[in-house]
Amino acid sequence: MNVIAQSDVARETYWGISATEYAVFYLLTAITIAVFLYGVYRRFARYAAGDDDPFARLNELPSRTLTAAKIVLSNEKQFDRDLYGGLMHAFILWGFLTLFIATSILAVDGYVYKPIFQGHFWEGDFYLAYQFVVDAMGLLFVVGLGMAIYRRYWVRNERLWGRHTSSEDDLFIWTLFGLGVGGFLLEGLRVYSAGIPDHEVVSFVAYGLALAFDAAGLATLGPEQAGLNAAGLNVENLHWLAWWSHSLLAFFFIAWIPYAKPFHMLSSFANVITRDEKAGQRLPNVPADLDATNAESLDDFTWKELLDQDACTKCGRCSSVCPAKASDRPLDPRNVILDLKRYREEREAGAEPQPIIADGGTSVIDTETMESCMACMACMDACPVEIEHLQSFTRLQRQMTDQGDVDSSVQDVFQNVMQNGNTFGDAPRNRADWADDLEFDITDAREEEVDYLWYVGDYPSYDERNKRVARSLATILEEADVSFGILFDDEKYDGNDVRRIGEEFLYVELAGHHVETWEDCEFDKIVCTDPHSYNTFKNEYPEVDFAEFADDPMMPFDYTDRWNEEGEIDVLHWTQAVEELVRDGKLELNGDELDYTVTYHDPCHLGRYNDEYEAPRELIEATGCELAEMPRNRADSFCCGGGGGGLWMDFEEDPKPSEERLREALEDTAAGAAVEKFVVACPMCMTMYEDGRKTGDFEDQIEIVDVAELIVEAIGKEREARLEVAAD
Repeated sequence: MNVIAQSDVARETYWGISATEYAVFYLLTAITIAVFLYGVYRRFARYAAGDDDPFARLNELPSRTLTAAKIVLSNEKQFDRDLYGGLMHAFILWGFLTLFIATSILAVDGYVYKPIFQGHFWEGDFYLAYQFVVDAMGLLFVVGLGMAIYRRYWVRNERLWGRHTSSEDDLFIWTLFGLGVGGFLLEGLRVYSAGIPDHEVVSFVAYGLALAFDAAGLATLGPEQAGLNAAGLNVENLHWLAWWSHSLLAFFFIAWIPYAKPFHMLSSFANVITRDEKAGQRLPNVPADLDATNAESLDDFTWKELLDQDACTKCGRCSSVCPAKASDRPLDPRNVILDLKRYREEREAGAEPQPIIADGGTSVIDTETMESCMACMACMDACPVEIEHLQSFTRLQRQMTDQGDVDSSVQDVFQNVMQNGNTFGDAPRNRADWADDLEFDITDAREEEVDYLWYVGDYPSYDERNKRVARSLATILEEADVSFGILFDDEKYDGNDVRRIGEEFLYVELAGHHVETWEDCEFDKIVCTDPHSYNTFKNEYPEVDFAEFADDPMMPFDYTDRWNEEGEIDVLHWTQAVEELVRDGKLELNGDELDYTVTYHDPCHLGRYNDEYEAPRELIEATGCELAEMPRNRADSFCCGGGGGGLWMDFEEDPKPSEERLREALEDTAAGAAVEKFVVACPMCMTMYEDGRKTGDFEDQIEIVDVAELIVEAIGKEREARLEVAAD
């Protein structure tokens, strides 16, 4: 065998390539880089032309970048709910980055170090370490791609396929696979041509391929005979062919990056850097200018919303967790983002304009699609690249409202709130009637100073089932001997869900009324029955610039300050407040009063929105109940179906989200059919699950209770136990 001479522990970089080919290679390199840079420029120029984003996205950029690098490099979002997908993406990402760094090292050695120091650092121990790491990480790269190919084509994972799946997805994955396998083939041919030197064993994949070539008896001629004019099957010809094939494929891929799916390698990282850490908790405020539009054209979308569209990898994680899609509503979060992107690209290519959202088939997005959204934030929680679906969705919802394209039942709710201050349309004077059956009087917080200003909310005030929850909570606070009061007929609807279905000005009107009313009260903390109220008071009221609206004659307030901008007033969900009381010993619970087997449903606005998972659980366990967790719990919780206006609309859906959740409680928890009570901590959840219990035929199998009702029962048991001890 003719052995090609190389240095003891290094190798020739461009072995087998003539001077002319060398020149052609660098001409192609220059063209590739130019095409790549032009594509990137066009992308970012489009973002620069987008509307301003209402939130600071580029402040503290170094810190943002470091945090984003941690999120991306750790693949933490990919591992969430999907170990296989996390490993697959980690192998591909780390392998790709390693190969990129390895190529950069070669460039630095050849074009920086060599001209300056007249030598190489890419030799000896460094070379050996380099070769081992590159082979190891390159192998992970190929394995990861193999896993992706297996999942996409063999298993045909459902969430990877949809109407936006196209040939570019195939080209992307097979190009990367070709680069990985081609790189190993090229290296194996080189090691074989060099006589399989012992030190190349560090390149264990290439070394193994070289041994295979040797076992097959692959011929070798010598470098002077390699190239276009050489004949026959031999290592020199194969190496030359592999080298050029690999190089041309790499040139194609690099040039293609800004123009198709591979751009997510850049846009996704940029999207993570510019994310809003309170996304979903707060929504962008609509301008006070009544002439402002929301989604009449693409010009209304902010640069961040355009970046969201480009960051989407079509992975379908958002689709797989969406309760609307699972219930056969016409919403697929991925499709909304990608429909907007496709329309943008079509318009840039000269297509005729279309309505962004309308009722019918001529618009980019159909109104029925957006009516299906439950604003549960599951899509955002699942998205590995931090796409803020709700920001774009709310923009579309606002446009629907501006156009009058909202469901008739939702229009009735708007009318009820405008006329009576509540979603039921009931008289404001009846708001506190739920308290008439209590054995004690509730303080009027407008007249007396209290520790807790309790915002009761619409459903606990007017809905018969939820009135029982309100009375339970009042009993708990009375038992704890704390000072609390309510606003009686000055309490109105909080505005959270009407805002999430697009009625921003009604929301501002409600917010202005409440903060102005609160300014005339003396209290330490605001306590909310409903997680929706809790979220909007805590995260959204402080965002409103009331001065922009105070002069509007339609607005029933004169308040001109920012309310609670520095967070000086604590806003609590009632479970947080009562958990503090239990911890401080103001409620006597021994943890053995009740012996039910229960499961607990995490409300979206308490859990995913505000990361509060433990307070309700600690209260349940304080009553003595045995808590059996459902498979989908905490951040993975499945929405009841009532959010985003779903409570007020009728859908053709099978199964209803509430029915599916109750089935899960009885069939998929560890306790199974032994679960006696389905525990909630949200009035909307109570309403939806009581309905699902009837329509799903679960009435004889499980009871729906609020955490407050469990506590009141436990308090009664504890009192009975004390009386028995006293009698003895």
